[in-house]
Amino acid sequence: MRRQKRDTSSRAFDHGYRAGVSGRSIDFCPHAQEEHRQQWVSGWREGRVDQWDGLTGVSGVHKMRVS
Repeated sequence: MRRQKRDTSSRAFDHGYRAGVSGRSIDFCPHAQEEHRQQWVSGWREGRVDQWDGLTGVSGVHKMRVS
């Protein structure tokens, strides 16, 4: 089993961050479980802040986690 599949809350945060940076709406959160939804929304908020600060594209690469 890959490490990626085991840490679902971290993956939810990462997916939320990517959605926030790309400008997607918070309404598109795919998670129903409260814990994963909270992680996704936290990542989404951080991604939106980074988008507003101009950290998109190459300037925002350092914020992405490598698994």
